[in-house]
Amino acid sequence: MAAAAGALAGAAALVTLAVGAAYGAGDGPGGGDRSGGAAAGARSGSVLPPAGARGDGGLLSELTRRSDGARPSGADGEPADGEGVALRAYGRFAPPGSFVPSTALTYDRTLVPAGAWIVVEQSTERSGTVVRARVGGVKAGHAFGAHVHTAPCDADPAGAGPHYQHRPAPGAEPANELWLDFTTDAAGDGNAETRHDWGLRRGGAQSVVLHAEQGGAGTRVACFTVPFGGYGTP
Repeated sequence: MAAAAGALAGAAALVTLAVGAAYGAGDGPGGGDRSGGAAAGARSGSVLPPAGARGDGGLLSELTRRSDGARPSGADGEPADGEGVALRAYGRFAPPGSFVPSTALTYDRTLVPAGAWIVVEQSTERSGTVVRARVGGVKAGHAFGAHVHTAPCDADPAGAGPHYQHRPAPGAEPANELWLDFTTDAAGDGNAETRHDWGLRRGGAQSVVLHAEQGGAGTRVACFTVPFGGYGTP
């Protein structure tokens, strides 16, 4: 009983909220690359596993907000002057219903085996938002689609809801959404980055979904619940 309780406690999410400066360059997991990319675009390449990676299927995340007393600007989700959000979240994929629960779920263990890992980082300032994703241990040489979605992950892949959109629109467009498509290398590692000149609505973005193919849709093969930071109303 004690061992089981310890395993479940180790898998619980850890979220740290603090007042202070947002992360600077080079603070990524394992000291990885945090350099820029094209606006509203994404890039892919190989990565190293994150330093201090947890093996219990749990989520480790840190969220830092900073403020100089300015107030959020409201419904558009734009940060107020002097405010910022920085987040880093890590998880290992596990099938829904696993004994040790995880916030990273795999629905297709051929493409995303149990034990594969994911890291998501967010940086939001007055100038805009950067979201980065890194994965390891998934199917090698595969072109994955990936998008930020509006709801937490669920045993039902559809439970993560639709793509997060800056402005409500009938179609899926990279300029209006957070796309993180990537292609893995021979080791099954990959990463992507997207940049926009807008912030996120508070509570509006809650997960990253991996798809079997790149583009605006496709079969959902995995999902990672991420406590993205935002401003204004959902």
